[in-house]
Formats: sequence, structure tokens, C-alpha cells
Amino acid sequence: MKKDETTEIGAAYVRVSTNDQTELSPDAQLREIKKAAKADGILIPEEFIFIEEKGISGRRADNRKEFQKMISIAKSQPSPFQYLYLWKFSRFARNQEESMFYKGVLRKKCGVTIKSVSEPIMEGMFGRLIESIIEWFDEYYSINLSGEVTRGMTEKALREGYQASPCLGYRAVGEGKPFLIYDEEYKIVEYIHQSYHDGMDLSAIARNANEMGFLTKRGNRFDRRAVDRILRNRFYDGIVSWKDISFHGRHETRETVTSVFKDNQVRLQREYRPVKRREVSDCKHWASGLLKCGYCGASLVFNKAPDTNRHPSYFQCWRYAKGSHGESCSITAKKMEALIIESLRTALASEDMKYGYVRKPVSETPGEEENIRTALSRIIQKKQRIKDAYENGIDTLEEYKAGKKRLEKEQEELENRLKNIKSRSSHEKATDKVELASRIQKACDIISDPAMSYELKGNALRSVVKKIVYDKREGTLKFFYYISL
Repeated sequence: MKKDETTEIGAAYVRVSTNDQTELSPDAQLREIKKAAKADGILIPEEFIFIEEKGISGRRADNRKEFQKMISIAKSQPSPFQYLYLWKFSRFARNQEESMFYKGVLRKKCGVTIKSVSEPIMEGMFGRLIESIIEWFDEYYSINLSGEVTRGMTEKALREGYQASPCLGYRAVGEGKPFLIYDEEYKIVEYIHQSYHDGMDLSAIARNANEMGFLTKRGNRFDRRAVDRILRNRFYDGIVSWKDISFHGRHETRETVTSVFKDNQVRLQREYRPVKRREVSDCKHWASGLLKCGYCGASLVFNKAPDTNRHPSYFQCWRYAKGSHGESCSITAKKMEALIIESLRTALASEDMKYGYVRKPVSETPGEEENIRTALSRIIQKKQRIKDAYENGIDTLEEYKAGKKRLEKEQEELENRLKNIKSRSSHEKATDKVELASRIQKACDIISDPAMSYELKGNALRSVVKKIVYDKREGTLKFFYYISL
């Protein structure tokens, strides 16, 4: 059909449902749409054919790129096409609320007529009613199907069946059978786990993996989040998880990963990394990112001298460098390193080591302690009330004695519980202090060793220190230690 001045322009929107085995392919849908448009005397140019990638859900419109592109083009004034052809109304949306909204936009604001090739309906209010019934049924079908699929997957997980997509290093064999190792990918998993166990940080591992040409399961380059997901995935340690169901799988695992997996989980749990702090491999010095200005609290930036024999490398507050305040807060890198080692050793020698928690210990129960104290105060009030009742002649002496004995027993039990909580808390804090001292000693040994790499030194320091504030006037460092459980 050749376009002329009287030819009306249409568009085609195509989406395939992965849940419907009888669904027409995108090519088949488009072929039927073009046939119907031609019969109506409507021309559909190539630039107005919108086809979603296979597997895109119709439950939400915001994650369908072609759909949003189609709506955006239609909202041009005037709209470049006057008709929108679909294979089924359900291809437009399986959410009735969104379907009504976007159809309203196309019909009222853009003047676009929407036509379903396989579900032709008459014009007018009765036709709209039939269309609404179809939309309601499509949404019900989608919700019901989702529930059936979830129940089926739950039953499969309870029977220790394998489902979903295999992670990097594995491939599926079907029929719920255990996934098999795919050597070409599994070597990437081995590299990531071994490198993290050797002390590298996530960013450095991601950079090295990209330099070696490694790709994620979806064929993308690595970033620190992709590395983190692989390190935390219990599937590599033999555990299969689906929602709240876990079981020890029958798939093959290898000692190259399982031998370091638990150690890696401990390191992931212990290391504290604020959102804005860069990892060691992204810094020019192993203390970078930890050092703070004693005047304004900003970070001290490492400046490496081109000739360290003539001009030493140093740290300087970046706000001072920008002219934000008049007090310079600079120190040479060599002096800073010496002060850090000296401060760590001083902390180890001190009996009063102060620190904070970055994750609250599970054993701490401030809520329970508060409830006990509240209950104790109520018992005191009750004891006073029964005493008043006896003195006013309301209760007999025997009733008063029985009530007092019962309340005193409850009070004794609550006081014993309170003592146990305090004793347990005191013991745990003492244990934590010993653990922190051990970590500080290890960090001090690594930092003091010239043979250690700057990445190992930086990660060791970060494992015990949240930040270090440099007071230039006093020439001292204030360490903020932490423990993560």
C-alpha cells in the first residue's frame, strides 16, 4: 500500500506472554495485525511498529520500554498515528487500572483508536463494556496464574527440586534435576572467591575480572555488586534456597570455593563500609578515606609528590584546598603512617578501649530489660495497693499475707532475670573487647610489615576503624574503633 494524502496511519504494539503456550510469536502477531490494518485501509510504517523483548511482563507499564516509547510518540501534537493495533487487549496490559489510564490517554488526548485483531468489538458504550469485561478477566487470569505458579514452585522447592535460572558457573539440565558445573564459567567463580579470601576488595576483583575478559551470567561487565552477589550466594556452598525454603542440594560443588566460602562470609559480615567511602583499591594510599580533618570533618586527600626525595607526599583537607576554611590541616604521609602505628599500639596497651557497634549484637535485649523494669514498678504499686486494702479493712490479714507473698515471688523472679541480662551483657562486652583487641593486633602487624601490599594494609585498618580524626594543633589522631558481629 502506498501512502497518499488520504491514507490514515496506524501503529502496532506486540508483546509475547511467556506463560501462554498457545501464544502467537511476535512475527505471527505482526502478520495478523498488518493483514487487519490493510483490510481497514490503514498503513503501518516500520517506525510505528513497537515490539517488546520476549518475557516482559504485562502487569506493569513502567518496565516496558517499547510501550512507553509508543505512548510518548502518540502524545506528540498532533499524534503521528490515528490507530493502534493489538493482537489481544491483554497485550496492551494485564492490569485493568493501568489499561484504563493509558487507553484514556490515547483515546481522549491523542485521538487514537485502539483495535484488537483477535477480539473485535463494536463501537459505542456496549463495546466499551465488553472491552472492560475482557480486561477484568485478563487481570484475574494473570493474578490467578501467578498464584498457581508460586504454589507450584513452592511444592517443587519442598521436594528439593531445582528451579529458576542457574547462577554463574552452572547450567540447568531440566526436569528439576541438579544443575551441572559449567567449567568455562566456574573458573570465574573460583577466581572471585579465592581473590577475596586473599585480601582483595570487591572493586579490585571486579576490575581484574573485566581486564581478564570475564562476564556475568547475563553477559555484562563486572561491578562490585555483581562480585558481592557471587560471594554471598550459598548455592556455591551446596545450599539451594527459594524464598524461605532451603535445603542441602545434590549439585556438585568444588573445594576451591567451599574451602574459603565460610571465611569469606565472616569477612563480608565484619567489614564496615559506609555508602560514600571508597574501597582501598580505588584510593592512592591505604589510609585514604579514613582520615578526617579535625577542623571541619572533611576527608584528608592524599597528594603524591612527583619526586618524593625532594618533596614528600602528604595529606590535606580538601575543603581547605578549595578555600572553604583558613586553617590548614596537612601532614606528611610518612608521619601519618607512623602516628597510625603508634596509636594502634597505644590502644592495645590501654585497658580502657572504647568502641562502637556497627551492627547491634543479637544477644543485646534492651527491649526485654525495659519490660522487666516496667513490670517491677507495677509490682511495687500492687504491693502498696494490697497494703492499703488491709489497713482500710477491705482485706483480711491472711489475704494480705497471701497477696504479698505472691507479689514478692514475682518480684524476685523478675530481679533475677534482670541480673542475668546484665551479667550476660557484661560478659559479651568483655568478649567483644578481647575480639577487637585481637583484630587491632592483626591490623597493626600487617600495617607495620613493609612487605605487605597497600591493599592488605588498607583492608586491615578498615576492619577495625570507622574513621580517624587528625588534630593538627595537638599533633594527635583520634581513632573511632568499631566491632561488627
